[in-house]
Amino acid sequence: MSVSNWKHPAQPLAYQRQNAWERMDGEERNQAFLFSEDYKRFLDSAKTEREAVVSALALLKEAGFCPLEALPRLKPGDRVFAVNRNKALIIAVIGQSPPENGLNIIGAHIDSPRLDLKPQPLYEEEGLALFKTHYYGGIKKYQWLAIPLALHGVVVKSSGETVPVVIGERPGEPVFTISDLLPHLAKDQMEKKMADAVSGEGLNILAGGMPVAGGEVKERFKLAVLDQLNRLYGITEEDLISAELELVPAWTARDVGLDRSFVGGYGQDDRVCAYASLRAAIETVSPARTALTVLVDKEETGSNGNTGMNASFFANTVAEIASRCAPGYSDLLLRRMLAGSRALSADVNVGLDPNYTDVVEKMNTARLGGGVVLAKYTGSRGKYATNDAHAEMVAHVRQVFNKAGVIWQTGELGKVDQGGGGTIAHLMADYGMDVIDCGVALLGMHSPFEVASKADIYMAYKGYKAFLAG
Repeated sequence: MSVSNWKHPAQPLAYQRQNAWERMDGEERNQAFLFSEDYKRFLDSAKTEREAVVSALALLKEAGFCPLEALPRLKPGDRVFAVNRNKALIIAVIGQSPPENGLNIIGAHIDSPRLDLKPQPLYEEEGLALFKTHYYGGIKKYQWLAIPLALHGVVVKSSGETVPVVIGERPGEPVFTISDLLPHLAKDQMEKKMADAVSGEGLNILAGGMPVAGGEVKERFKLAVLDQLNRLYGITEEDLISAELELVPAWTARDVGLDRSFVGGYGQDDRVCAYASLRAAIETVSPARTALTVLVDKEETGSNGNTGMNASFFANTVAEIASRCAPGYSDLLLRRMLAGSRALSADVNVGLDPNYTDVVEKMNTARLGGGVVLAKYTGSRGKYATNDAHAEMVAHVRQVFNKAGVIWQTGELGKVDQGGGGTIAHLMADYGMDVIDCGVALLGMHSPFEVASKADIYMAYKGYKAFLAG
């Protein structure tokens, strides 16, 4: 066809990236800012997976959800939840359609990279008391030096009593830190590769520097810290062996930028998607298909353990829901339910950073402010360990989002062979369901201070809500 005969088509031929702020009207912009205020409060209250579950349960109970075990029979409109060892959570809103027609599922994770205290962490050296740590998840170790850290977690005493611990969050409380080497003496350190400049065994926490009285007492600096812990929490050194104590940044989530268009804070991978999907679940009232929101632990270390996506908790809970919905429950019914389901793996993606454009391929990289991100595949190298969503599933989500006015974009995790990463998508797909990754783009992913656009956070919530209702 010659150029002179070309007519403008009814539908645009070329795809154009869109900026969410430019498409949102004043009311929707205001809603995005209000939503982010609630989100920041959630981030501050949920710096560990246990705290995320506690915060989520408070919102669910306020919204009228009840424990799954409290209802022997389920009917359309019922709203229930199930908790796994205080570290994972499944939320369900029973739909109008029979369960064998499948579910609409959103799965996010509530664990984040951090520093864990070792089982026997406390020692003293050269007049200082220190804690030994083991880092959790993928971190750049140097980013955790010379910043204020707070200690969060639980200690389970030999009596079975569980003692919650939080030190370093309230005004006036002491914080912890890992000292860095002064640049005046760092010649050899600065000649090393960044990955080698700080060793994993070198991430030792400054815990105290004042000895107990009595020069004849051994390990006086260590004992002084133990005395403080005993006074505060009634615990002994042996109790630390049965403890889960995590060091996280001591700062709060903050607005970033003069226009306050971003949220900066710790743990946005993946609590930004977890919170957006939690709010979407709470606001889902009468879905066509049963809506399931899954918040799991251990994603950052491979999704193993009995609180990760690999665990039987997911399938067991779906079986419990199915048996309460369908009198003729069977294992075959469960398999049909799962295979007929659709799921969003709600996890974050990389946002294009003008400072580091050489590690991404711009055409296929998400932008902050471009809306929620659809990622057909993750993985590394030749799409290793990916789900790689089918074209039909991608089209379905596009239709749902477009119909609901959700602003979305596509993304991938860096250039081919540059690196990569995985999500829980392939583990969900193992059940036979169709899955696509869908989340928020971040700058500084896995750093102690990640950055997300308020527009993208709001569009993730809006997209998850539309998906659950469909």
